[in-house]
Amino acid sequence: MTETKLYLIRHGKTMFNTIDRVQGWSDTPLTPEGKQTIQHLGVGLQSVPFEEAYSSDSGRAIQTAKIILQHHKEKETIPFEMDERIREWGFGSLDGGYNNILWSLLARILNVDSLEDMSKVSVSYKDFAEAIVAADTTGWAESYEEIRDRVWTGFEDMAKKREASNGGNTLIVSHGYTIAFFLSLIDTRRPIQFDLINGSVTTVIYENGKFTIDTVNDTNYIEAGRNSLVVHNH
Repeated sequence: MTETKLYLIRHGKTMFNTIDRVQGWSDTPLTPEGKQTIQHLGVGLQSVPFEEAYSSDSGRAIQTAKIILQHHKEKETIPFEMDERIREWGFGSLDGGYNNILWSLLARILNVDSLEDMSKVSVSYKDFAEAIVAADTTGWAESYEEIRDRVWTGFEDMAKKREASNGGNTLIVSHGYTIAFFLSLIDTRRPIQFDLINGSVTTVIYENGKFTIDTVNDTNYIEAGRNSLVVHNH
């Protein structure tokens, strides 16, 4: 049986990422620069054998997955589906607003000076989720338990399905907070993390009902793809 490995990819850079707005469940398309980075990523990943591919049901994740698969050597044979459980955290009324407003509001609720302080004073994802619920005026923001359950079962179901079919690699396009949060569920000692790069690859291995973190925030596939395109164009 082959090892079961999930390749968790943060979607490409979008309009909202570029103008520093909270995306959450709201959605904007990839920018030209965002598309180009994901094209490089697709070329960098083209020789990794994938048994299947998933993305969240957000447009930016679907767009990213499709660009990656377009470049894959086995693109005709890799089944692709969407799963709403691995979408980004929902920020309720804070969705679509500017990040600095969100952060100053949450910092006040959490009694920290800045975003940087959050990881220093060990604010947990649970604290963070509860602060979002407290700041949200619509009642749409998800509770910590809702986020935890959907994210965990989403990724775990994908891993179980792959393991049951003799293992191999699964490509999954998701979101910055969702991936970082999932890693903290695997390893509870991990501090809160908000710096996953657009197009970065994080890999986790699943064996006998247990996840292990392999690599985090890896941009080598993007570099490899960029370099190989440079070589081909000369």
